[in-house]
Amino acid sequence: MSERIVVVGFGPVAARLVDELLPAVRSGLVQLLVVGQEAEAAYNRVMVAELGVGRTTADALAMADAAELETAGVDVRLGTKVRRIDRARQQVVLSDDTSEHYDRLVFATGSRPVIPNLTGLNPDPSGPVLPSGVITLRDLQDAAVLRSAVADRKRVVVLGGGVLGLETALAAAEEGAQATVVHNGPFPLGRSIDRGSGSVLTNSLRASGVRMAGNARSTGIETAGSGGSFSALLLEDGSAIDGDLLVLSCGVRPRIELAEGCGLPVASGILVDHHLRTYHEPHMFAIGDCAEVHCPDASCVDCRTASGPSGLVGPGWRQAEWLAEYLLVLARDGQSAADALEPLPQEKPGVVVLKARGINLAVAGDNQADPWDEELLEAGAAPGRLRRQISQWADPEHGRYVKMTTRGGVLEGLVSVGMPRTAAELVMLFERSSELPADRSLLLRLDGPDQLDAGASNNDPQRTVCRCAGVSAASIEESVLEGCSSVAEVSKATRAGTGCGGCHEDIKGLIEKHFQAAAA
Repeated sequence: MSERIVVVGFGPVAARLVDELLPAVRSGLVQLLVVGQEAEAAYNRVMVAELGVGRTTADALAMADAAELETAGVDVRLGTKVRRIDRARQQVVLSDDTSEHYDRLVFATGSRPVIPNLTGLNPDPSGPVLPSGVITLRDLQDAAVLRSAVADRKRVVVLGGGVLGLETALAAAEEGAQATVVHNGPFPLGRSIDRGSGSVLTNSLRASGVRMAGNARSTGIETAGSGGSFSALLLEDGSAIDGDLLVLSCGVRPRIELAEGCGLPVASGILVDHHLRTYHEPHMFAIGDCAEVHCPDASCVDCRTASGPSGLVGPGWRQAEWLAEYLLVLARDGQSAADALEPLPQEKPGVVVLKARGINLAVAGDNQADPWDEELLEAGAAPGRLRRQISQWADPEHGRYVKMTTRGGVLEGLVSVGMPRTAAELVMLFERSSELPADRSLLLRLDGPDQLDAGASNNDPQRTVCRCAGVSAASIEESVLEGCSSVAEVSKATRAGTGCGGCHEDIKGLIEKHFQAAAA
């Protein structure tokens, strides 16, 4: 008898899980029901801002075809909510008042945007009501509103200094809109970068046409006209920033209410062990933005430093691929065989890359320490542990900054602004936990005028080009040799470029390199 698996949510991570389970559905090993709240099948939510400024299409963002899945035997319910879960009967109760049985249930509910508590906004997470001219840039409808504003060269105000907010403002400004970023603190990305890189980044953003309003605390919004459309963002000091569209980019929170409602333990996300199983409930799992991997074993070394959900698509995809294998072994060979699988590998610290034309920024690990800190050891470090060393270089006039945090020569943190080749090499060394050269200045020279076509990172076939999907340069080059001649074709063959899109230029470069060599 086949296992009936219900997937709650149909975003990018759920789409990857469904894709991995599809062969088992076709063979009859698994029955699969996917419940999606939106009317559309899964699409790449990370690229919604690109759609909003007209740089891509809705078709290019699509990650699943509901009709094709139905033909393959998947039961897809779009525009449908799960009202509640009956764990005792192993049933989900849907918004159309029907109930469906499950043998295994997977939460892939993702996250919801944070609505700030401002006068004029309803921050109720269960159903925020936003005035006309205020969006969160999370779905296709938001993208259409942004696209109209950018096309008409209107004033776009972005509240929030995170990566998505900065990328949106930069893209809007480049396409002709007047963009302003409003954020707390002296510089954007304040939780990820240090003061030096923050200052250089702020100047680079201004040079790119984005107006910056730092150290600004918002208190409310002002509306005008018969429809009550957004007209200004009000600040604590009594000033106001006029605009035609307000983009709320204030972060996200995991959607845990459904799991919490049926009695499952939660923290920042739905608590799961290293097999992605929810606590005390072996029939239920969670993946992606809603899942927090932190096992109940207090002695687990990996979980001592574990944080909440990363909010990145790459870790979610790796969870989906691992869980698909686990579920298939479970359905085919039973519980003992599934539990014999190697647990989900611990996720390495993520690398944050700002995707923008003319601005290159890469951040990873710990980069807050100052070169002149007197501490030899971190608080609580074991006696004899190697001390941190900081190497720092700044050229504010030309928008360049690099900082490297090492311990025993191994890179533990980095931040790089305006140094693309240095950043690429540092990211590769960070991901491999490799030692840096004793002379750190060798890395800075990668961006020198005599090194335009050099740099070890450009020629290493095993370097990771797409961090979201974990695709190497060698895999991309192999797909090109097999006939792929565009980024879209390479993406279809390898999945490279289907996440945040930050590697599209690198993929394009590898394709061009191949055809230039062939023509030589």
